[in-house]
Amino acid sequence: MSVVDFEQRYRLQQLELKAMLEITEAINNNVAEDDLYRIFYFTLRGSLDIKKFALIVQNEDQWVCQVNYGADHDFTKEGIPASLLSLQTPTSTESLQDDLKEYDWIFPIRHKDRILAYLLVSNASSGKGAQLSRQDRLDFVQALSNIIIVAIENKKLARRQLQEEVLRRELELARGVQQFLLPNNLPQTTHLKVAATYIPHHQIGGDYYDFLRLDDNKYLICIADVSGKGMPAAILMSNFQASLRTLMRQQAPLETAVRQLNEQIFESASGDNFITAFFGYYDEAAKTLTYINAGHIPPILYTNGESQLLESGTTLLGIMPKLPFLNIGEVHNLEEFLFFCYTDGLSETFNEAEEQFGMEKIEELIVQHRSQELELLHRLIIAELDTYRGTREYGDDITMLSCYVSKS
Repeated sequence: MSVVDFEQRYRLQQLELKAMLEITEAINNNVAEDDLYRIFYFTLRGSLDIKKFALIVQNEDQWVCQVNYGADHDFTKEGIPASLLSLQTPTSTESLQDDLKEYDWIFPIRHKDRILAYLLVSNASSGKGAQLSRQDRLDFVQALSNIIIVAIENKKLARRQLQEEVLRRELELARGVQQFLLPNNLPQTTHLKVAATYIPHHQIGGDYYDFLRLDDNKYLICIADVSGKGMPAAILMSNFQASLRTLMRQQAPLETAVRQLNEQIFESASGDNFITAFFGYYDEAAKTLTYINAGHIPPILYTNGESQLLESGTTLLGIMPKLPFLNIGEVHNLEEFLFFCYTDGLSETFNEAEEQFGMEKIEELIVQHRSQELELLHRLIIAELDTYRGTREYGDDITMLSCYVSKS
């Protein structure tokens, strides 16, 4: 080896060492991803004098060109060639399509068994010493790329873990709020029985139910479902419960209460979230059920050998400042009956053929098992639902609320 070659090789190794130290220091200082890409760019372009290069990185579910220099092909505009993504080992571009032939080598950058990126490189500029085709320099460029990409992947992983932890804590808080809202004790007397079943989904939903005894002869049954998930949904439902109970204690007429609830929800959620709800007000002395269905799945009322759906009411709560219409439903001479309401997690559960369980099936089950104790009725419905869905998971929270009133 001549003195000139030795000096060139020594200078190159010094540049490589300096580049490695700079990148290692940047990683240890936890610099941003964009800064790492920038250091990588200037290292290959300046310190190592690489003629052409591109770094194609997998970002979430798509491949993007994060670094590009000296090439005619614009990956941002022209897309990533499919032939590139099929490569599993370092590859010379001689046998590849024209879009990639302006580079000399393509290196998949791996972490464990997964390809995180592809580095495309061409030879060094002339007059700068050793050529890129030399194995030692190829090895260094690969090592440098691997360090950068793995460091960035670790940053992404840490960020995802942090986001997941924040979400987990939020869901725990939201589920705590939701559980706090649900009543602990429901009536179980000789002529009034109320039962509820709540099956949470793996994400917190906005299901809510309530039973409010207003005086010795009057009570309100309510079921509701707020759009959205997490803490915003839980807070909105908490405000809904507080407002509902305040209005009922003030003995506000049902129509007035629903209109005020709509205004309060709209102001709180700014129209971004809404609530479906059903309000059933029963007067034992008058034997009358007064109700308003605010966009909720119609509850089932079974009495005198027949079932009916309670559909009268209004639209969803919170989608506009004023309700465009409001119809009050009434059922008279109601002395002995079974009332069953639920959220859409029950009716909209799918089977393996992508078919919904459906409202008709639920009504059939209510009629079939109407004489059973309420808790058993709920278990029978869930058993039927589990058989129907097969291996499919529940898609949402499931809430059922039943009320049986017998003659005094």
